[in-house]
Amino acid sequence: MVFRLFIILAFPLYLSATPGYFEPWGKDADLLPKRETLSTPPPSSNPFSLWAEKIILFHQDHISPLHGSRSNFRPTSSRYMFLAIRRYGFLTGTLLGLDRLMRENKDPWVYRTRTMDGKIYKWDPTIY
Repeated sequence: MVFRLFIILAFPLYLSATPGYFEPWGKDADLLPKRETLSTPPPSSNPFSLWAEKIILFHQDHISPLHGSRSNFRPTSSRYMFLAIRRYGFLTGTLLGLDRLMRENKDPWVYRTRTMDGKIYKWDPTIY
């Protein structure tokens, strides 16, 4: 009885449901309007966030130029973590950055790609 009632009530909802937004691919992707990037949020007053930002900036300014960029993503993983910490706070931003670092590999890509300077990068603009 309950199952029949569920079917009677759920079936019209299923028929009226529409899929979510799907971004166009291929030639149709050029039809999308260009998105403006958001500016960098102001630094937070949290001491953990400030400490983490200083470490990331030290890495970007001193360590990364010595070894060269190895990131397959654009924006790079360090920039992504920097913006995530500023936008979402220390804990959430760090978890988002660590998730990005775990995906930093040479596996087949399921991400959108962009060609920059003749090299193909994974494009993940979700933080912008």
